[in-house]
Amino acid sequence: MAQFINPFSDWGFKHIFGREISKDLLICFLNDLFAGEFVIKSLAFGNKEQIGLSKDSREVIFDIYCTTDEGKEIIVEMQNRGQEHFIDRALYYTSRVIVNQGIKGEWDYDIRPVYTICFMNFVDPLLPLGKLRTDMILADKDNGKMVSDKIRMVYLMLPFFEKTETECENDFERWIFVLKNMNTFERMPFLAKNAVFKKLAEISDLRTLSKKDMDKYEDSIRIMRDAYATYKYAIKTGLEDGRKQGLEEGMAQGMAQGMEKGMAQGMEKGMAQGMEKGMEKGKAEAERQKNIEFAKLMLSDGDSTEKIQRYTGLTAEEINEIAQSIHY
Repeated sequence: MAQFINPFSDWGFKHIFGREISKDLLICFLNDLFAGEFVIKSLAFGNKEQIGLSKDSREVIFDIYCTTDEGKEIIVEMQNRGQEHFIDRALYYTSRVIVNQGIKGEWDYDIRPVYTICFMNFVDPLLPLGKLRTDMILADKDNGKMVSDKIRMVYLMLPFFEKTETECENDFERWIFVLKNMNTFERMPFLAKNAVFKKLAEISDLRTLSKKDMDKYEDSIRIMRDAYATYKYAIKTGLEDGRKQGLEEGMAQGMAQGMEKGMAQGMEKGMAQGMEKGMEKGKAEAERQKNIEFAKLMLSDGDSTEKIQRYTGLTAEEINEIAQSIHY
């Protein structure tokens, strides 16, 4: 039976990498990720809430936000399911951190480097297929020479990592193997290779969690599973609606243009429309369900209605209804 935290749950990811007690795990991972380029000796966690560009703007909330001893600002994000415009989303959030470095008055635009690392438990078709790691930098299009080191985004598409435990050749590959498969382990591998994996085993062992932390972890797992189930169901119903609509349109067209040709065209069009509508419906419903569950967690922690609104986008009336349902 598996005994370790699922790192693709929101709470689990932050429990492993986003706490002072586990800071050395994050440092080790980042040093293995950027091996040969620079070495991080220490880092400080920053406020994960970045204030918007105006008073009316909502905060941008990161999974993990930290600053290294050399002044590099690093964002670490975990995304379990694909979403539209994911690449643009990461670029937007990275740019917001750069813009927030601005200083009022005289300023020479001396900005600190901002790196974003995205763990992706899905495949984004805009990134090179079959490739685990994609690094994006500002470079000359013709010769590939870096123009500026102030912005960098690293995308790690975990589905493309297929090595077994014995095939991992370095600590970076060992990290990826462990994070991808950790929630299935009965024992933590690589304990003899690097002491960091021993500490990872201790931090992520489900048996060591307090009841309060276990409750939060299980809530996080439930949110993740509910969002996925909602997404899959919406796609399924969208496909069914598309087939039905396609058959109806095909039969109507077939009466005038020939049954065989009309049904084929109608089915093709209807399925395409149904898939698009179903995916849109699934994404919207999954995101709303996630916000509702997140609001429940925040309410249980005693957070204010105003703060929950900023984090979830829900209205005060919706939050009040959720609060009443919890205490019913």
